[in-house]
Amino acid sequence: MEGMYLNQNRSYAASLASIEEARERICRIIRKTPVLSSETLNSIAGRKLLFKCECFQKGGAFKFRGATNALFSLKDEEAAKGVVTHSSRNHAAALALAAKLRGVPAYIIIPKNAPSCKVQNVIRYGGKVIWSEATMQSRETTAAKVVDETGAVLIHPYNDARIIRIHDYASGQGTIALELLEEFPHIDTIIVPISGGGLISGVTLAAKSINPAIRVLAAEPKGANDAALSKAAGTIIRLPETQTIADGLRASLGDLTWPVVRDSVDDVITVEDVEIVAAMRLCYEILKVVVEPSGAIGLAVVLSESFQQNPAWKGCNNVGIILSGGNVDLGMLWDSFPR
Repeated sequence: MEGMYLNQNRSYAASLASIEEARERICRIIRKTPVLSSETLNSIAGRKLLFKCECFQKGGAFKFRGATNALFSLKDEEAAKGVVTHSSRNHAAALALAAKLRGVPAYIIIPKNAPSCKVQNVIRYGGKVIWSEATMQSRETTAAKVVDETGAVLIHPYNDARIIRIHDYASGQGTIALELLEEFPHIDTIIVPISGGGLISGVTLAAKSINPAIRVLAAEPKGANDAALSKAAGTIIRLPETQTIADGLRASLGDLTWPVVRDSVDDVITVEDVEIVAAMRLCYEILKVVVEPSGAIGLAVVLSESFQQNPAWKGCNNVGIILSGGNVDLGMLWDSFPR
């Protein structure tokens, strides 16, 4: 099956040119992450798997690329008063670390139900933690108040045309695909976790600009399957609530990332939490890599019946999998393993 092509007549969140500019801007700051493989996992999957290990990125996740590109794109006078965001996930720590490296304050709005390990990362990197209630309304209201009080620039986790600098953020994430395809140009499929859509937007736009026939598949938990529902319906579907162990994949697609998913992502494949946990275990025991649930979902997809039994993906022989992060709450992980 041929991959979906980019619509060259549309304007998207990033372009190959902006992604290449992002790489030049951030290459001396980020870590070029390794690509690992395992003959054992290849045998289990029935195809060649290449794991892009963003769990080894600074800050422990891919988010550092987009956060660094967005922050270092600011003019000195813009950055001087700092940056603010609201996040319970890896974006919070990534922005705190990027701000520390630029020498500006980072005000991080964190809901009270955030995973402890991710809160500690923000504190470790010098971010100023400001608590909010767990609702999106509370997070956004608190962030707006901090912006008014400090004059800091809001860097949204994934989607806001007024302030996110989505062009910069998605471009930063797209550098993952540049690195992966330069090292392994024979890859015919890339599997990418999907949540708000910033990662898959950048990766898709870069990959399909380099190789228009490449397939890009989104990996999503069944308990947070708004992207799959949206792709099927042809319009954004919002879920009233989500329920998944993959805490990094509970956000909804944004208006700015949705067009890339709609037009150019080949499919969205969903898996159960039990499949995600099983994939995490394989990463730990065979690949010898620490991943969080959101990071392991790509392997869960390639091993799933939905992927293995679908004739459309029979030709996916060289598969790149983005291990998006490794900031795992070990208590949660231990509780998730069957005894």
